[in-house]
Amino acid sequence: MAALMIPPAHAPTFLAAHGWGDAQILPLAGDASFRRYFRVVDKSRQAVLMDAPPPHEDPRPFIAVAEYLCGLGLSAPTIIARDLDKGLLLIEDFGDVRLRETVDDETGREAEYYAGVTDLLVHLHACPAMEGLPVHGLEQWLDEVMLFTDWYCPALDLEVDRDGFRAAWEAVLTPLEKDGLRRVTVLRDFHAENIMLVEGRDGIAHFGLLDFQDALLGHPAYDLASVLEDARRDVSTAVEAAMLDRYVAATGEGEAYRRAYWALAAQRNTRILGVFVRLWKRDGKAGYRQFQPRMWALLERDLAAPALAAVRQWFDANVPPEKRARAWLESQA
Repeated sequence: MAALMIPPAHAPTFLAAHGWGDAQILPLAGDASFRRYFRVVDKSRQAVLMDAPPPHEDPRPFIAVAEYLCGLGLSAPTIIARDLDKGLLLIEDFGDVRLRETVDDETGREAEYYAGVTDLLVHLHACPAMEGLPVHGLEQWLDEVMLFTDWYCPALDLEVDRDGFRAAWEAVLTPLEKDGLRRVTVLRDFHAENIMLVEGRDGIAHFGLLDFQDALLGHPAYDLASVLEDARRDVSTAVEAAMLDRYVAATGEGEAYRRAYWALAAQRNTRILGVFVRLWKRDGKAGYRQFQPRMWALLERDLAAPALAAVRQWFDANVPPEKRARAWLESQA
């Protein structure tokens, strides 16, 4: 891991060209992609260096979405300097206070923090969607859930009805495609580890947004499901219910939104079960296996929704209990 977090050779030249020649470059984080992040410290100022190496990564979507979000009064990192040919960005540093650890330490304030996050989405969804985003709709939802049959099932030696799986999901998701709810900017990877708490900013601007370069034009229920059914931390069911009520009260979306929330939560969690196996099997990132029991708990809860009966029946017929959460708990024992 240490070798992977060595700054690219051209980073000092880039920084020097933009007035940061005397700065230290310190490892900060990597993620599930090729992107890496470094903290750049120069006396009393600091910033973040994003290394998004071409051809694997393209920093232009990050720049475009960041500028869009800032234009709406939300907190996305300001772009300080860029070298698109080398895939380097110098961006605003939101510090080290992240929503994930803060809520874990202050469990009594969980509802308060998630109310702020929900209000952020209400604001975002009330604004015109960003132009030029890829569409995230029925065909994309169906393709994404197939990661479960393509990666999860083979890894657990499951022979399943693949065509029936897609048909069940199509039956559940087609009504969402036609529900008439306004399509919005979907940040897509919206969860507690991608939200910073920015000192000196109040209201929804207190929540610093990260990892939004894969933004899409999609359903307004997707990001709320993403943050409340978090792969990496347990959000209480009471808070989830309260925030769903909060969003509906603020927007007036009603029952169509609630149905879409549970269906897209299930869609997302099913996709992630496949994604985490792919990260393990294809990319050698075995650590993602630890999240699978939580993903199953979330999915089982989602499948209890009446509108998900077709998908629930498929799972009952094709994935026995020992191939669900239990399989991952036993592998960690």
